[in-house]
Amino acid sequence: MGTWIIDTPDRLTIDGAVSRLTVNLVAGRLNVVGTDGPARVEVSSIGHRPLLIALAEDGALTVGYEAFPRWPTYLWALFWRRFRVDVSIAVPRETAARLTLASGSLVASSLLAGVQVDVTSGRVTLLGLDGDVRARVVSGPIDALSIGGRLELETVSGEITVADSTARTVRVRTISGALTCDLDNPPRNSEVRLETTSGEITARVREDSDLTVGLHAISGRVTCAFPELHRAGSKTVNGVLGTGAGRLFANATSGNIALLRRPVDDDPTDFEPVRPDDEDRPTGQTGGQPAEQTEDER
Repeated sequence: MGTWIIDTPDRLTIDGAVSRLTVNLVAGRLNVVGTDGPARVEVSSIGHRPLLIALAEDGALTVGYEAFPRWPTYLWALFWRRFRVDVSIAVPRETAARLTLASGSLVASSLLAGVQVDVTSGRVTLLGLDGDVRARVVSGPIDALSIGGRLELETVSGEITVADSTARTVRVRTISGALTCDLDNPPRNSEVRLETTSGEITARVREDSDLTVGLHAISGRVTCAFPELHRAGSKTVNGVLGTGAGRLFANATSGNIALLRRPVDDDPTDFEPVRPDDEDRPTGQTGGQPAEQTEDER
């Protein structure tokens, strides 16, 4: 239904229904948010390569480049800045999204029809998503907050933090990196699987949880704050909490596993993952205000 080429910072409003979003960028910052208004694309910074935006008749919105040169790796290392772009995209909340970024930071929030994220090197932040949510990072961390539906996360080298999750299925895996998961109130019959090859696993669940638990570390120790669970040596803990309707399994090849207890009335916002530094934040996001100095500090 329309094609636009942007080669300078600009803001574009899409007059047409959008049902799917595909973004393919090389480097920079990408911020995608679900809203109630029309689709919008804002480019706040752009390199030498123009950005191509296209909307098809079936509602598929694509953001990327017309063509990539077939450069060897050493040339990409020298000229990647030509492709650097900072983009913020707003689409209807029921839009399914597929987001690809080679290097940079990516934030996806308030999308309810599923999101697929692929980042080679950078930070990924997922906020308030639902549906089938998948994210893979080769090198860099993933933060996932308030995710519903089905959640799959994987890093080759990087930490993963999951907090306040209500997803029915959670599968999280790191090859090298720590894994932290806070389960606020998972749905009945939910299944959570946490796995790391080299790194630590920390999981926190409510003390009134209904879970069947299995924790195992091949080279490391397992610590548990629930005395009702059965311990088999220092490397395995299993048993049932409450009715055992849900399932929680954690496996570490080289690293320790810790299962923590959270009071029912504990505020889940106390369990907050690390946020990107201001310089890594996408367009439109700012850091917090500095704390007020005390009289002594003055």
